[in-house]
Amino acid sequence: MGHLKHWLVAMLISLVSLQTYANMDEEKVTKPDHYEGIEITVNINRADADELATLLKGIGQAKAKEIVAYRETHGAFKSADDLSKVKGIGAATVDKNRERILLN
Repeated sequence: MGHLKHWLVAMLISLVSLQTYANMDEEKVTKPDHYEGIEITVNINRADADELATLLKGIGQAKAKEIVAYRETHGAFKSADDLSKVKGIGAATVDKNRERILLN
């Protein structure tokens, strides 16, 4: 009886672990790009690195820091396309974020 009880507990733990893993994977797939009624925007002339990394697609912490450093050295961005002047950010990344980028 003791072995059966241990086996059942082990199976239960395995099932819970698998369900947790499946839910994590599902969250990655179904993570919304926007929330109903809310547009995601970010002012690239005022946002700090954390905001930029969180709100811009394809921008991680390192590139976000590059954006801030570029802005501090060269002044405010005058257009969304100016973002491509930052090392490591290309036109495709700018295009993915065009609707999110604010300048004022």
